[in-house]
Amino acid sequence: MPSATVTSKGQITLPKAIRDMLRVGTGDRVDFVVQDDGTVVLRPATVDVRELKGLLHRKGLRPLSVEEMNAIIRRRAAGQR
Repeated sequence: MPSATVTSKGQITLPKAIRDMLRVGTGDRVDFVVQDDGTVVLRPATVDVRELKGLLHRKGLRPLSVEEMNAIIRRRAAGQR
């Protein structure tokens, strides 16, 4: 099990195996989530944009082009449906 030592400034270095598993690198942020039972979960605070693919997909709806989205925005801004 990988481990780390806390420095006098309260800092730790994440072991390479953990950085690789979380897919984090220099400059990336991580979140510490404290569970109700006191367990602390470490997770990356950044998400690769490719992981967001399909996030808003709704069954039966087709994707809209940017032009279609802009047309809808213009219509709704003008008070039309």
